[in-house]
Amino acid sequence: MAFPRPLKPWLSRSPGAVFTLYAMFVAFSTYFCMYAYRKPFAAAKFEGLKFLGTEVDLKTAFVISQIVGYTLSKYIGVKLCSEISPGRRALALLGLIGIALGALLLFGLLPTQWKVVAIFVNGLPLGMVWGMVVGYLEGRRSSEILLAGLSSSFIVASGFVKDAGRFIIDGFGVAEAWMPFTTGLVFLPFFVLSVWLLDQLPAPSQEDIAARVERKPMDSADRMRFIREFALGLFLLLVVYFFLTAYRDFRDNYAVEIFADLGYAGQPAMFTRTELPVALCVLLVMAALNLIKDNRRGLMGAFGVMTLGVLLLAGGTFVHGLGLISGLVWMVSTGLGAFLAYVPFNSVLFDRMIAATGVTGTAVFAIYVADAAGYTGSIGVQLFRDLVLGDSSRLVFFTGFTYFMAGIGVVCLFLSATWFARRTGQGRAG
Repeated sequence: MAFPRPLKPWLSRSPGAVFTLYAMFVAFSTYFCMYAYRKPFAAAKFEGLKFLGTEVDLKTAFVISQIVGYTLSKYIGVKLCSEISPGRRALALLGLIGIALGALLLFGLLPTQWKVVAIFVNGLPLGMVWGMVVGYLEGRRSSEILLAGLSSSFIVASGFVKDAGRFIIDGFGVAEAWMPFTTGLVFLPFFVLSVWLLDQLPAPSQEDIAARVERKPMDSADRMRFIREFALGLFLLLVVYFFLTAYRDFRDNYAVEIFADLGYAGQPAMFTRTELPVALCVLLVMAALNLIKDNRRGLMGAFGVMTLGVLLLAGGTFVHGLGLISGLVWMVSTGLGAFLAYVPFNSVLFDRMIAATGVTGTAVFAIYVADAAGYTGSIGVQLFRDLVLGDSSRLVFFTGFTYFMAGIGVVCLFLSATWFARRTGQGRAG
């Protein structure tokens, strides 16, 4: 089934700036709306409830259950998102969100302890949405700016939909269990429209292919060849991403509790207030990388941005510990540091890596290998906190985790950057 594409001829002829703005906006809108099916439940507290009589908080069980589904989705996406043909992406996006919304309906209907099953099913399709959207954007001369715009969507959207969830609960009296489904219904028409607009994008031009290498669907042999080609450098990146995803997820899922411990309980729109400046800063930095035309230098630039991010985590936390900045400013600094390190993994890093080396592959495949490792780490870290360090507050755990993330991030990013600098210095840089 193919959707009508009346805007495609116009976009093919439009000036580069017009095309870039259009593509950035519709990709941003599509992924922004996806978060209305993934994150609203995190705005609820489910206070005082434990999972099946264990020491695991019910909210932690919900978070982990969704992440397990989301992680499995990433493993499935390694194959599905790298193989799917461009003509089937729009239908796949609508189908994935339909499944997620149905699962949120079950979340409202099922008894409390069984809701973990519904939230698992909710996560199962959502992990593939990113890859479907990236497939429209990669391999273009403007890919950095397009993928930066896309990445800024999940920075802003996570806070916005949690604020929307709190508003639905506090303003309309909707029960915590029904708030996620209600939020999803509100966003559904916007998601459908966004997907239709996204599907109007034409394929990369010949100029795009010449600058960034043609991107083709990858079979199993292509995928194994790609992994062997980048084995050591990729392994070091996966170690960073394993903990970085866990760090970002912990900050995101337990922001309500962290803000409360910092003295901001009950203050409106706290999520949006912290994430909006982070998104704007990250977007500007990622857009600046687009000015680097040489692919090898662009790849090293991405490593530089990621290293700056993990250093900011440690620096901001140290200054906050001295009492020199407020808790709100500290949360902005941890968000900025985390996303400066995280966003390149989902955008420019692998796109530049492929372009700089000339190796056949797609950025979507590399992103999904990283995501599969990252969300596995997220599950492990959250279980470790509840089962081993359950007596410590989430604020205390988050502070310690910040220093750990900064340390391991600097070491592994330096070693990986050194490996790729040598690899791309062998006459294959673009």
